[in-house]
Amino acid sequence: MESPPKVFISHASEDKERFVLRFAERLRARGVDAWLDRWEMLPGDSLVDKIFEEGIKNAQAMIVVLSSVSVNKRWVREELNAGMVKKISDSTKLIPVLIDQCEAPEALQSTVWERIPNLDSYDAEFERILGAIFSVTAKPAIGPPPAYARVELPPTGDLTRTDTLVLKSACEKSIQKGVDWITLQDISSDLSALGISSDQAHDAIEVLDEAFLIEAQHQIGGRPDFFRITPHGFESFAEAFMPEFPSTVDRTLLAIVNRDLLTNDAIAAHLAMPMVIIDYALDTLANRGFIKVAKTMGGGAHVHDITVRARRAASEIGQ
Repeated sequence: MESPPKVFISHASEDKERFVLRFAERLRARGVDAWLDRWEMLPGDSLVDKIFEEGIKNAQAMIVVLSSVSVNKRWVREELNAGMVKKISDSTKLIPVLIDQCEAPEALQSTVWERIPNLDSYDAEFERILGAIFSVTAKPAIGPPPAYARVELPPTGDLTRTDTLVLKSACEKSIQKGVDWITLQDISSDLSALGISSDQAHDAIEVLDEAFLIEAQHQIGGRPDFFRITPHGFESFAEAFMPEFPSTVDRTLLAIVNRDLLTNDAIAAHLAMPMVIIDYALDTLANRGFIKVAKTMGGGAHVHDITVRARRAASEIGQ
């Protein structure tokens, strides 16, 4: 078992009865070996030896009780000078405690002190002094980071974590629902589970819209809750979270060039892939200038204008 911390209490004799004695008793009751001359010194003891060899030398902390009486004592005004304070502080924690409306000596001005305005009621101040002795602070422990900060994310350009998570949630919901139009309500529960508020989600939607990763439907007098994921947006998501997507794009191109499959449903059936993934693959190929795609209101897509570059790219994939 660890021995209790030893604390030397320096004070003026005039302050012993009105504060110091009860204060020292209270420290001892809370596990502190408070060293007080009344308890430690007997007739015939050497004053210097007792105080410096037993009291201060072995103390983990030294409490200096400062009052309107003690600050006028010679040992405070002259002996407790900068040199002495430094010598004490080098080996012992120095804790000034002010019990009157008085100024701390110049040598203690750079040391944080505890002021006790009411000697009959000072629970909060006592706990802070006790914390200083045991090197324990009231600083709260660091809790876990929010859920969105714990998600492992690959770099996604200049987007923040929140922007990236909103894009990720939207694209995943797009795949799940089989559509490229998403409402904020569609992903609100997923974002809430990540600790992302509605305001943060709206801010992210505006950033993603400005970056052409989504196409937001703006409302007069309100913030956008409805948006379409652009081909560029899905490709950015896929680059970060779907390592198989480039292969899907290549296989889609081969199905078009080699098998003459020109509709999204035919390609999806051939590749056994969700049609929305094929739609994004067709968009990617169109963005590369390989094909042109005509889309219908019912979700159909028809490929036309297959370029020479598309055929050359397909031949290279097949090699």
